[in-house]
Amino acid sequence: MYWLADGSWHWIAVVWITLALMFFLALLLHKLGSQSTTRTLLCNVFQDAIRYGKTKTGLQRPAWLHWLDVPKRWFYHFYIVSIFWNGVLLWLLVRTWLLGFETPEWIKSIHYLIREDSQQTSGEELSTMLALSLIWLHSVQRLVECLFVSVFSSGVIHLAQYCFGLIYYLLVGITILSYSRLDTKAFSVGDLLMQGHWGHAIGLMLYIWASIHQTRCHVILAKLRKNKSGKVINMNHVIPHGDWFENVSCPHYFAELLIYVSISIVFGLVNTTWWLVVLYVLCCQALTAALCHEFYHEKFKSYPAHRKAFIPFLF
Repeated sequence: MYWLADGSWHWIAVVWITLALMFFLALLLHKLGSQSTTRTLLCNVFQDAIRYGKTKTGLQRPAWLHWLDVPKRWFYHFYIVSIFWNGVLLWLLVRTWLLGFETPEWIKSIHYLIREDSQQTSGEELSTMLALSLIWLHSVQRLVECLFVSVFSSGVIHLAQYCFGLIYYLLVGITILSYSRLDTKAFSVGDLLMQGHWGHAIGLMLYIWASIHQTRCHVILAKLRKNKSGKVINMNHVIPHGDWFENVSCPHYFAELLIYVSISIVFGLVNTTWWLVVLYVLCCQALTAALCHEFYHEKFKSYPAHRKAFIPFLF
């Protein structure tokens, strides 16, 4: 559970709930503010903070706000950090649980700070390793897409968004680490596999399915700026078609949500702290998708009216 024995909430749960509420409130404030015909300086600063890339187009921004811009293409920095950090955590778990090495003191110190005694159980080592593996693989996939698939324009992101992105995957990794105990004996591969359950198979299938569609959607977006030979010929925004784009404006965000849900299934649906991570991803991606959806409708008068922003048939 996400509360401690004395009834207080664990700080990791507080962080994820706070982040989810922040993005949910930002979405509500944006919806309310979009109905206003006047824009104050505070409103412009708020809009500048929640937008990035194409959704900043046409936004009236004071000159000083441009000093807080960094290139959107720097997204790949986030995935480099994740590959290194979560790869280190995964390797240390393998050394501890499979090879019998002593857990490094610095990991013990981190685990002491993040441990949730009411939630930690033995027998969940396989789930923890699979979850970390999926986050690591997802980061590899996104890094490859950023470097070799996506075509970034001169779009920017806010410095605060960039800084948060750098620490986001650090927090994700230690959230996963908080689920299992480190003071367990070494396992054989056979013992570890005996922990397998239905959630591992279903979670892996959902993860693979969502990841495939996310890559397809990124390829579709990239091809809108390339000719048939693969050469970039423009930086224009065009209405995307194909795959999940026929139902939603931002299917790659929906796929991201499904990837995090798949990890909850890997945990057997019982890791309540990870569900708070899913809640955060839902709120965060919903806000970004809503902004993109509005951009498409404002730019293209013939934009398909049946498309939702984020979740097919719902939102």
